[in-house]
Amino acid sequence: MKPELRREIRDLALVGGGAIPGALLRWQLGILSPALAPGLGSWVGADFLANMAGSLVLGLVLAPTPPRPRLVLAVGIGFCGSLTTFSSWMLELALDLRSGESAAAAATLLLSLLGGLALVSLGQWLGSTVLARRTGN
Repeated sequence: MKPELRREIRDLALVGGGAIPGALLRWQLGILSPALAPGLGSWVGADFLANMAGSLVLGLVLAPTPPRPRLVLAVGIGFCGSLTTFSSWMLELALDLRSGESAAAAATLLLSLLGGLALVSLGQWLGSTVLARRTGN
């Protein structure tokens, strides 16, 4: 087998291996979100929780310098890609806009974007802090 093909198969296995637990967690968030955030409104649903959790995890994955390619494939692309829900988020926004709930759509958009960016940054900071403690820097 050619080395390029072997690497591509390994990379595919890493992405797929990360995607399965990400999809299972996303599914469970859909089941559990009403109990996790009762009465807090539509923006605190499974999509929001999944996207915020995925942003934090992605920040942790991006913390090591230099990045670890296998970790990025398995966790960043596989797990986070399967956990987070861009298309569901867009559907939620479109349905809010269609039903005339432009304030809810704007709140969802802003909270998701700002929360996601903040959590990626927090994840990177936490990851860097933990790595610095491990290496004694």
